[in-house]
Parts: sequence; C-alpha cells; structure tokens
Amino acid sequence: MASISKLVLPSFASSSTSVKFNYSEPKAFVDFHTRSSFNKKISSSKLSIRPNHHNRASLIVKCSQVGGNGAQTKRTTLHDLYELQGQSPWYDNLCRPVTDLIPLIETGVRGVTSNPAIFQKAISTSNAYNDQFRELAKAGKDIEGAYWELVIKDIQDACKLFETIYDETDGADGYVSVEVSPRLADDTKGTVEAAKWLHKVVNRRNVYIKIPATAECVPSIKDVISVGISVNVTLIFSLSRYEAVIDAYLDGLEASGLSDLSKVTSVASFFVSRVDTLVDKMLEKIGTPEALDLRGKAAVAQAALAYKLYQKKFSGPRWEALVKKGAKKQRLLWASTSVKNPAYADTLYVAPLIGPDTVSTMPDQALQAFIDHGKVSRTIDSNVSEAEGIYSALEKLGIDWSEVGSQLEIEGVDSFKKAFDSLLLSLEEKANALNLVTR
Repeated sequence: MASISKLVLPSFASSSTSVKFNYSEPKAFVDFHTRSSFNKKISSSKLSIRPNHHNRASLIVKCSQVGGNGAQTKRTTLHDLYELQGQSPWYDNLCRPVTDLIPLIETGVRGVTSNPAIFQKAISTSNAYNDQFRELAKAGKDIEGAYWELVIKDIQDACKLFETIYDETDGADGYVSVEVSPRLADDTKGTVEAAKWLHKVVNRRNVYIKIPATAECVPSIKDVISVGISVNVTLIFSLSRYEAVIDAYLDGLEASGLSDLSKVTSVASFFVSRVDTLVDKMLEKIGTPEALDLRGKAAVAQAALAYKLYQKKFSGPRWEALVKKGAKKQRLLWASTSVKNPAYADTLYVAPLIGPDTVSTMPDQALQAFIDHGKVSRTIDSNVSEAEGIYSALEKLGIDWSEVGSQLEIEGVDSFKKAFDSLLLSLEEKANALNLVTR
C-alpha cells in the first residue's frame, strides 16, 4: 500500500521548524440568549452568544468537529454595516466543518479569508482532517501534496456556502480567499504559476487567490489579473506599496484581452493593528509626552489616508475607460483587525474604518466585539485632516513610514512561512501518529 513516507520540501525552500502534534476534540454549540431569558442550545459551531451589559448579542466563534445546522439568527450590526454603510463584513478564519460558517452567514458575514497561519492552527490541532489525510496517504500523496488537498477541500466547501451571496451581488461579495505558498514571496514567476494552478484546481467562481504585496510579487498581480483571475492582495503595510498594488491591478485590467471585465475583481488587504504594534514600540523609545500621546493612532490614521488614495486612484479618465468595459474597483480590505494591546478599545480597528466599497475581515475577537457593542456610521473619511496631522506628526518624530512598512512586510512573510513549514512538519507527525509512515 502506498503511504506517506517523508516530509517533501520543494527545491525553492527548506525548513528547520519543528512542532509538536496535539490532538484535540473540542465540542461545539451555539448559545443564543438575551438578558431576559435563555434556555436554548443549538448544536452547530462553537459559537456562544451570551448576555452582556449592552443588551446586545455577543459572538464567540471557534472551530468544532460537528456539523452546523444553520439555525436562524437575529439581525445584527453586521447587517447594518453592509446595508447602511456599504462595508462588507468578512470572517478571518476557516476550519472544519465548514458548516460552522452557516450561523455566521446568517449573522451577516459575507466572505471568508484564510492564510497559512489559520490553516496551521486548524489542521494541526484538529482530528477533523484525519479521514481525508489517511486516504491521501493511501493514494501515495507526499506531505505538501496532502496539505494542498486538505486546504482545497475546505476552500471549495466554503465557496459553496457563499455562492448565493456571490450571485446576489453579481460577484461583488461572497468570496473565500486562499493564499499561494508563502515560500514564493520573493518569486514573481513562481507566484504567477502558483496562482494559476490554485485557481484551476479550486475551480470555484467565488475564490480569491491571495498574493502578497512584496516588491517581487507586485508584478505577479498584474499578470494574474490580466488572465482573468480574481486576487486578494495581502500584507500591505504602507501607502507607497498600496499605490503600487492599485497600479498593478489597473495595469492587469488594461493588459487583459477580455471584452467584459466585470468578473475580474480584487481586494487590497491593508493591515492595521500590526502597524500600531510596531509604531507604539518606536514611540515608547522616543519617550516624549508628544510621542506617547500618539500611541494607538498610527494605524487608523494611515488607513484613512489609504482610503483617500483609493478614492483618488479609482476616478478620472484612466479608470472611467476601464469602467466602460465593466471593470470593478479594487476594494480596500481592512485586515489584522484584532486588538493586540488590551489597553485599547476592542473595536479600535473596525469602528473608525467604516466606509462604502470596503471590506473588514474580522477574527473571532473583533467580530464578537463589534456585534456586541459596535456602532455603525461612516467614519473612515470623517476627519481626514486629523489623520493627515497624525501621519505628519509621526514623521516629524522620526517615524519612517517606509521603514515601518518594510519591517512589517518582512515579519508578515516570515510569520506565514514559519506557519506553513510548521504545518508540514506537524502533518508528518500526524502521519506517524496514524501509522501512515513506512520506514
């Protein structure tokens, strides 16, 4: 019988990362209740809605090992976010069973993002993947091949759940994102080929292929868009790189031979909380009262200026020429929206970034907080002059925005590479535990 016999690492990268495999069998339930009464549990996802002092529903989402039943949920702030302000709330997590997403969709979630770190956690800590993994072993798949099969199934199944939203919005929403190998972050051609391959094997209309916004991969964006593949550009940390990403999207649309561009879409994932994490450290080193007063303000200020740039770039003669061929704007997507500093408000990276034609992808913490006590109003461009003032004040204090972007990009790529390599090693360990490795 064919079996997984070793960890196979492609020639373009190697790994020395090791992890310990840990099985867990979490149980799951959905609790919906209000301050006045509650006596109901619905078995679906590990999703708890509990009473709170705001008298709103609170949401906790965790992966489970039982199927969801799609129980009806009440209207939430996520519905208001989309219907009143034109911002699409997405969920930044994916695991088995994907039916856990059903209650979230009914709560107002309109898309899903994933990354290597998310899959590392999902696959290495769950037994839900064991049956498919065992079958892949019997078929003779190597470790990395097995990884992609596991991921692709999750993406395909999730895409199926969001097809209705995709169709109802004519391809504006309802996407599920999957990232090319993070080992290709410095490989332009390799990224293009990987994107084409992923798009082909996933074979779903509403899949977004994620490509990092590294200097080497920005040209990849143009090439992938030009052949009609929709892209989620990830790991954007600076205004200068964001502008390059927009230009790559426009260049790709213009280079496309398609007469109808309406089915080629994109989002630009602009990261926020990580910016404050780094800039705050710099400000603390400076230590002046002025510097300390600017802690926790850099990320939102830069994001507001990114939205201003978005409005500028997607207007004028060049853009109007593309609109005539059906082109759609590359929406800004706010990523890294969970709060890293417990001293900050738990909706800091969601509430101030609300605006039309944008996406906010939220992990459990941010999603729960916003449903619980988030306020829906247009905030992203409510005080652009203040954002400009903060941005300039930080520059005067010696904060080099290009340096901040470069360092965060390096850290982000490295984090995803480590998660990817760690997962491959944990899969080898899982193969050992399941007696799938022959010596």
